[in-house]
Amino acid sequence: MPWGLHRYYGAGHLHFITCSCYRRQPLLGTARRRDLFLRVFEQVRRRYQFVVVGYVVMPEHFHLLVSEPQEHTPSRVMQALKLGFARRVLAEQRRRRNPAQAVLFEHLPRQIWQARFYDFNVWSARKRVEKLRYMHRNPVKRKLVEAPELWRWSSYRAYAFCERGPVRVNEWEVLKMKVRSVEA
Repeated sequence: MPWGLHRYYGAGHLHFITCSCYRRQPLLGTARRRDLFLRVFEQVRRRYQFVVVGYVVMPEHFHLLVSEPQEHTPSRVMQALKLGFARRVLAEQRRRRNPAQAVLFEHLPRQIWQARFYDFNVWSARKRVEKLRYMHRNPVKRKLVEAPELWRWSSYRAYAFCERGPVRVNEWEVLKMKVRSVEA
């Protein structure tokens, strides 16, 4: 794996994942884009059957705290999430583009995401709480809102008020028990 990064999968740990927009541009800077991202995220969650413990979508990056998916790896989940979102955004830009006004669209990105993502294995309850607090406080720290409950693109309200948001949080029943066959 390039850059000396190692992914540790298969132990059943939670994964704290961070991904940035290309060159840290605020490509998630509008409510519409953040809403689209969360719709794609929920579709990917259902398709790959993993548990979302927490999330926050910021203008130029996102953080996820997720279980390993039922059948694949978190890398496959990230590929599906990033690709699914990028395809929708780029297709929307193509539909809006008028060839006669090409110069007006030169500033639009052709790439949405940085090539990689950061993955930190979370194996203790203490680290899980630490990562959730970090995510939920991120919009406040960045002065986007006064309090975490005001940022609707995070899992904070699911914890604080038991609200169902656009992404299902802590649905552990999607994971089926993995039973190894006994060899004779």
